[in-house]
Amino acid sequence: MTEQLATTTAEGPTRLPRVALVGVHGFGERHLENLDRLSAAGALELVAVADPNPPAKDTLEPGVDVYASLHELLAAGVAPDAVIISTPIQTHAPLAIAALNAGANVYLEKPPVASMVQYREVMAAAASAGRLVQVGFQSLGSEALPAIEALVGAGAIGEVRGISATGLWLRTKAYFKRSRWAGKRSLNGTDVVDGVATNALAHAVATGLRLAGARTVADVESVDTDLYRANDTESDDTSVVRVRTTNGTVLTCALTLCAPEQSAPSVTVYGTQGQLTLFYTEDRLEISTPEGARTETFGRKDLLENLLAARNHKDLLSPLGGVGAYVSVLEAIRTADSPRAIHPDFITWVGDGDDAHPVVHGIGSLIRRAALRQATFAELGAPWTAVGPAAGGPAMEIDGTPVAAVQDGTHIRPTSSPRPYLHPVRTLAGTVVTDHIPEDHVWHLGAGVALQDVDGINFWGGRTYTRDAGAYVWRKDHGRIVIEFAEHSNGQRREQLGWIGPDGTRVLREQREWRWAAVGNSTWKLALDFTLESATGHPVLLGSPGSNGRPQGGYGGFFWRLPKVSDATIWTPDARGEDAVHGSVAPWLAWSGTFDAGTSSAAHVTGDPGLGHPATLVFLASPQAPDPWFVRHSGYPGVGLSLAWDAPVSTKPGNPVHRTVTVLITDGFLATQDIEQLITTLGESA
Repeated sequence: MTEQLATTTAEGPTRLPRVALVGVHGFGERHLENLDRLSAAGALELVAVADPNPPAKDTLEPGVDVYASLHELLAAGVAPDAVIISTPIQTHAPLAIAALNAGANVYLEKPPVASMVQYREVMAAAASAGRLVQVGFQSLGSEALPAIEALVGAGAIGEVRGISATGLWLRTKAYFKRSRWAGKRSLNGTDVVDGVATNALAHAVATGLRLAGARTVADVESVDTDLYRANDTESDDTSVVRVRTTNGTVLTCALTLCAPEQSAPSVTVYGTQGQLTLFYTEDRLEISTPEGARTETFGRKDLLENLLAARNHKDLLSPLGGVGAYVSVLEAIRTADSPRAIHPDFITWVGDGDDAHPVVHGIGSLIRRAALRQATFAELGAPWTAVGPAAGGPAMEIDGTPVAAVQDGTHIRPTSSPRPYLHPVRTLAGTVVTDHIPEDHVWHLGAGVALQDVDGINFWGGRTYTRDAGAYVWRKDHGRIVIEFAEHSNGQRREQLGWIGPDGTRVLREQREWRWAAVGNSTWKLALDFTLESATGHPVLLGSPGSNGRPQGGYGGFFWRLPKVSDATIWTPDARGEDAVHGSVAPWLAWSGTFDAGTSSAAHVTGDPGLGHPATLVFLASPQAPDPWFVRHSGYPGVGLSLAWDAPVSTKPGNPVHRTVTVLITDGFLATQDIEQLITTLGESA
């Protein structure tokens, strides 16, 4: 146990803790302001400061000694009870060790160290000296944190599904010129690890980890990093860091310094019955529960006061031993490949000279989608990643032109029911006509097959609609569809798929075949043929929200998620408009409009500010059954053919459910006469 800093002298009165500050510029100026406040309140005595660049005249009170370095300060016999270290990152560890060896407790600014090796060295020095180290994550002093833990513990938002930390900040060129180490991963061979997650928005990471219950190194199971930079720096400025804790909680940190405008960063705890969002710079908590929504603002305890009052490390709000999980994240970033540069085509510079700052196109939407989906930028398919779903997977090509990419779905979050799908699907001129992982429904995945109720298992993703609840509820009922065999050739792809339940049992066997070919100069056709057969040895019911009591909610089976389409027209041979065609049975359904890069979710990724591109999709009904069309436009853009509109369909061993769907994908607008002529042409060539 470490003795109290305030001690009783032989004369009787308790003397004030003697504090020294190392580093008086930059964030050190805030420490000086706080020291003035606490000194005036009679809580401490500032006895010395150290900085090679002395503070301005009259900045310090009389009697405060000034030294060029901590070494000189300690050699002069100042003997402070506590030392605040607010210096360049690469100096934190050696200065902290020197202060600890001199018998002082330490307030160490964030990030506390630049590597895991340094972390262990400082931890060992603190243990050897019997002294305390407080890390300057001020947000960990927020009284909102225990309030959130109490709400979660009481089940106010149900079971925790995940946690996200998001930050949309902007930093100018001047920010990266403020010091030699700014924007550096290393300096003269010494680790620095500056970056959006390790320094600028490190509080988002530290606060998220605390709410995820991750404090020590042992609390972290894995760290995924996806690091990019828009600035001409070494360090990352636009990144996703995904942490899986040993208790199974996933924390996704989606952060940037390249936003169009600065907003308050936040940490959100997602539950099955609500969510809690803490804007940690404001100590403001938004609470959404079944009882309604409300906002509360909390106080914050000062970390220096907390250090001066602490008797042992358990009393500290941000002890060095309690930020080991954060150091694990820093170490993963330090050892990761250097951040990839974002291509200038996806960046707009705003302002002039040192006041200029980059804006990554569509970054706001990407940050939100990454948080909701627990996905990296690469997994979302951001074009500047040059990897991931938008670029990966076997390609479908027509005369050398890629028109679709096959995604195996293994990167999909478990609660989104991982499954294979096509995305992006393009016209022959290159217009993207699918979307995946959109903000409104992150479990919508391009073009493919999905069902929300397969003998009670959700193979659609998201909440499940139940007849008992009469509503959508979160359940641990999500299955996954895996590719067991695939054969890909020019114009044809055959797949054998397994529909696997949460317990690992195969529920369905699926045979799926994709075929694609050109139809003239501006149109191509995509045909999907699939069979679903029970793999359990007994009948399996295929259902939907509609078959479980939700009126007009019979989606499931073939489904195509579109990006947002401007001036959309939706029609069948006999009806026009969303309300008229939804639930109808017709031989075809057409959707035309401007696939607008400025407003669609896909465009939020590409950042294309253009006027958009006209295209028409014509969906041909399955010849095997009169399945109703499922159509959405006002809420989100999507088209499907419902296998179980208002009643479940049974599949038995040896008696599979079979459907064939064909989609005509055309550049430009088509009229009904054009569509009928195309369909006739297809029939003649069949």
